[in-house]
Order: sequence, then structure tokens, then C-alpha cells
Amino acid sequence: MQIRHLKVFCDVAATRSFSRGAALNHVTQSAATQVVRQIEKHLGVDLIDRSKRPLVLSPAGQICYQGSREILDRWTVIQEQVRSRGEDLRGVVRVAAIYSVGIYAMNRTMQAFMTRHPKAKVRLEFLPPNRVYEEVRKQEADLGVVSYPRVSRGIAVIPLRNEEMCLVCSPAHRLARIRRLGVEQLQGEAFVAFEAGLMIRREIDGYLRRQGVQVDVVMEFDNIETIKQAVEIGAGVSILPRPTVQAEVERRSLEIAPLAIGDLRRPLGIIHRARRPFAPRVARFVELLKASQQAPGE
Repeated sequence: MQIRHLKVFCDVAATRSFSRGAALNHVTQSAATQVVRQIEKHLGVDLIDRSKRPLVLSPAGQICYQGSREILDRWTVIQEQVRSRGEDLRGVVRVAAIYSVGIYAMNRTMQAFMTRHPKAKVRLEFLPPNRVYEEVRKQEADLGVVSYPRVSRGIAVIPLRNEEMCLVCSPAHRLARIRRLGVEQLQGEAFVAFEAGLMIRREIDGYLRRQGVQVDVVMEFDNIETIKQAVEIGAGVSILPRPTVQAEVERRSLEIAPLAIGDLRRPLGIIHRARRPFAPRVARFVELLKASQQAPGE
């Protein structure tokens, strides 16, 4: 049994196709079929139900696939550790992040990482939350950076930080001129909200409901950047994580209204494949990202 044989089997299982699995390994379909049959003969069980299209793993095949994936993942890490030789890290760290986290929290970490490890690179994609989880599950991304991270089957979480939420408005808005603001003054206020279904929308709605306040939702968006733009032009007010509006507050395109928002926080975290060891470059990137998020004064 060879490592390359396990890879052929895993690729056939993942693509549910002998031809696609063969192509990923630059062998013929006949060769891929023969490799899988050799493994089945060695184990004494059928791993694939060939009567179905696309192919389906048998219960024994599922066990073999999961175990083989762990072996291949560990072998990949061993190779990278040997090739990296300490701090000489190489390769690509694949990161998927929600828009707001990616824009304001990632750039400094990426720059620090690539400055310290010039032979390594970071590939960052901005995606909706469900796509971030999908990319990590499919192993298209090494890491995902999301708000309200959740542990699920095959997904583990590394907490980053909890962000204070604040009420934001345009500098010309009447609330920007009030020195002490009570939450009751939001009653009936035009409000730019997150799209229904997003966790942050549910948290904000719950906060307002507990305060006995009903706002007038005039716009809904799926990302913070668009919400900020709508607030800047005076479409309404919104409640957003404080770190995401610091740049706008500094250049005076947004104001943080003087409203104390109790225990409302937005948690950030890193998601990754559970029980899969980090390659050295990925582990180092996680260290830098955690350090940057916990820096004082942020």
C-alpha cells in the first residue's frame, strides 16, 4: 500500500468518478480502477458501490476514506515541515473571510506574514458566510474567518475576539447632535439593517425587541460596507461593530452616536477542518492573526 494509492482512492471517492479521480492524479481511468481494486483486495471488502452513478462509497468505504484523508493530510504536513526548515516557510495559505472581517482585519496580518516569510503567500477570498463554511468543508480553504462562528460536523473553531457594537449615523443626522442618547429615541427611526437570516441581524433585532423599541427598516444588505455607504448618505442609522467604522469616524463621514448598547457583541473566530493538522505556514498565519486581533487599543 502506497501513499499515492490512497490519494487516487480519495480523489475517486471525493469526485465520485473514476475518470475525474484519475485525471487529478495524471493516470488513466483503467489505472485508477486497478488501484481501488487492489485496496479492496487488500482489505477484503468493497469500498465503492459501482452499480450507482455517480459512484457511492459503501459503509466500509466511508471509514477508509476518512482514515485515508487523515493519513494524506498528515503526510502533507510532514513534507511541508521538512521542506520549510524552520522559519523558511513556503506555499500558499488559503483564507476565506466574510467581507467585513476580510477588509479591516486581515490586511495587516497578511502584510506581516508575507514580510516575515517572503517565500509564502496568502490567497484571500471575500465570501458570504455560508460560502466560507463550504470552502473550508471542501478543503478549498485552509481557514475561514467569520462572525458568530459555530462548531459543526467536521468544523472546529478558534475564537478571535468579541467586538463592541455601536449606533452609527451620518454627521448631519439629528442623533449626531444629541449629547446623551436613550435607546427609546430610536423608536420609529429609519434603520439600515442586515439581511434577514444573518446571525448579526437576529442579534440586533433581539436587542431592540428586549428594549421595547421598533425601528423602521428602510434598507437591508448582506454586508457592512454597503450598510456604511447607505448610512453615510443619510438613508438611516444602523448598529455596527465599532472596529468596522473607525476609518469612517476618523475622516468624519460617519458618527458614533452616544448610545450605550449593553451586552451586544459580535464574536469573531477562525473555522477550520476538525482533526486536520495545520501545515507550518497555516499554523504561523493563525498565530499572527490571533495576535493582531488581541492587540491593545483595537
